[in-house]
Amino acid sequence: MGQALSLFESNKDEDVRMSRALIDCFSENKTSKRIAITGVPGAGKSTFIEALGEKLCNEGHKVAVLAIDPSSQKTGGAILGDKTRMEKLSRNPNAFIRPSSAGNVLGGIAKNTYQSILLCEAAGFDIILIETVGVGQSETIVQHMADFFLLLMLAGAGDELQGIKRGIMELADFVFINKAEEHNLVKAKEAMRQYKQALHLFQAKESSWKVKVEIGSALENTGLDLVWNGIKHFYKITSDNNYLSQYRQNQSIALFEYFLQEHILQDLETNKSFQSKKAKSRKGIISGNKNPFDEAKDLSQLWIKKT
Repeated sequence: MGQALSLFESNKDEDVRMSRALIDCFSENKTSKRIAITGVPGAGKSTFIEALGEKLCNEGHKVAVLAIDPSSQKTGGAILGDKTRMEKLSRNPNAFIRPSSAGNVLGGIAKNTYQSILLCEAAGFDIILIETVGVGQSETIVQHMADFFLLLMLAGAGDELQGIKRGIMELADFVFINKAEEHNLVKAKEAMRQYKQALHLFQAKESSWKVKVEIGSALENTGLDLVWNGIKHFYKITSDNNYLSQYRQNQSIALFEYFLQEHILQDLETNKSFQSKKAKSRKGIISGNKNPFDEAKDLSQLWIKKT
């Protein structure tokens, strides 16, 4: 598993060819559950995932955790400490944890996340938990890879209303207010009330699923049954009304568009002739002889004519 995932992360031509050949061997797993988990900083994502993962493994499931760590904008490095933070789960024979660096990919994922999901499913993992970088306006690409979007929030942290403003709320299928221990229980219940009210303002989901809001504590193992029962209920509804199969088809098209743009940009970055013309345009813009809009338009037209 580790060697195969390393292939997906590599940019070497030989590794890319091998990874594509490997993916061609996979067959679609329609019974797996792909669950994205995100949240505000400090919401306890790792603690929650470990607690939920342990619960699911004990119930006989095989759980894969794909944890995406943010990368330094200066060095490109990432801590990749999720296996350390999930020490108990990492020792469970029915669990697999793979931390990856987000690199320069937006959307809360790594460039190889989709391939990693397919590999985990092919290896027999029936539940894939995707821990994203963290809540942000651009963290929406993961919706094209996951069926269920779980949002972790905090009570009493001053961002209840701020969280409501974010576009991420529109993606959520389940909002779990974590760290609702006894000393924070009153605030957690108030936050739950606010989120439930706010969700009435959002457009109804095409899946016919009504977003749930619950409270609990991953540290004290409370509320996890509510989350898991909610997930199972979601899959029953979306399977019965055939929404899930249609949704995965739409995901494939969306991913095609996304990866197409990524490959075109990658090609532009490695094309010496294009980069030379781009450097001349930049000089003209700096000198004031050219304007950014026209230069970008002309340069893109050159590339279109070439292809």
